Amino acid sequence: MWLFLAFLSVPLIEIALFIQIGGAIGLWSTLGIVILTAVIGTFLVRTQGALAMNNLRQSFGTLSDPSEPLAHGAMILVSGALLLTPGFFTDAVGFALLVPAVRSAVFRYLKSRIKVQTFDMGGQAQPRARQDPNIIDGEFEEVPRDPNAPPSGWTKH
Repeated sequence: MWLFLAFLSVPLIEIALFIQIGGAIGLWSTLGIVILTAVIGTFLVRTQGALAMNNLRQSFGTLSDPSEPLAHGAMILVSGALLLTPGFFTDAVGFALLVPAVRSAVFRYLKSRIKVQTFDMGGQAQPRARQDPNIIDGEFEEVPRDPNAPPSGWTKH
């Protein structure tokens, strides 16, 4: 039900804001602001997204809980979609989601509302010993070649 209300209310809010702001500053200024926020938002989403990816890589590298960097990345993705959607309300929400403190507050709120039953990092993995870089570890199985089959083209016989 709340999703239906969001899909109904957000366009109505956007239309009302376009009428109010467009009437106050004019058509071209309004369109200019919408385009400018999309351009600035795209730049900010790219930089924030790169930081979020680095945080995610770092959490994977240290085998720590990746839920917060994943949530930040998801919120940045939603922020980008909102900033590319023309409108003042969606731009305000999109820019708010680009602020790390706002994303952290949203994450804490969502974390308090969600109960995780189990979480396993796969045990404490020991770092692998340094191996010879010329050795490739793998498994194979020999498949008998049909003597009547034509050459595969991968060999010179």
